[in-house]
Amino acid sequence: MKILKRIISAAIAAALGLCMASCGESDSSSRAGSGFEKTGKFVIALYPEYAPISCENFEKLVKDGFYDGTEFHRVVEGFMAQGGSPKDPNNLPATIKGEFAQNGVQNNLSHKRGIVSMARGNDNDSASSGFFICFDDSKSDVLDGRYAAFGEVVEGMEVVDEFLKCERTKNSMGEVATPVYSITIDKAVMLETKDGEPHKAEFTVTYSPRGA
Repeated sequence: MKILKRIISAAIAAALGLCMASCGESDSSSRAGSGFEKTGKFVIALYPEYAPISCENFEKLVKDGFYDGTEFHRVVEGFMAQGGSPKDPNNLPATIKGEFAQNGVQNNLSHKRGIVSMARGNDNDSASSGFFICFDDSKSDVLDGRYAAFGEVVEGMEVVDEFLKCERTKNSMGEVATPVYSITIDKAVMLETKDGEPHKAEFTVTYSPRGA
């Protein structure tokens, strides 16, 4: 029974891996400007004690302004919001080592609500700029050990939750996930922090929740 459970978990994880890599421009038909845009902010704290390479990469991309103008192209209720990938795949930054157990790296940060993790494809070392934010704890048993959790939304999770109020259509996998109107990262900046505190990145986003 345990063997069967591991096989099923591995199959689900493999499917999720394909999703993390392939839900890009072919599924992203978002339009800018719905007429009822809303702006909000959320803050991500970085935890290098779990995934130092991922944290360093993320912080560098924020400082370089890479995330400015990118979008959350995949929003799945009960799962996560995924963003941070460039519209032009030719602009994809270099890939980094996957910091998770399946890739020989101990990482005990579990994929609970608010946790931020690196998106990737089938290759364990295929993560680059894409990341996802967990809406709840329901997929932690599948994601833990297979994706590099590296941070947490410590302020403004209610803004991320409102992404679920945005009108979405089905993507190529049949998920109701592709925003009709863009969920855009207007600006991402590193915040000043005190010695001993985790480094933090503040994201300003524009989105169009129904009823706004």
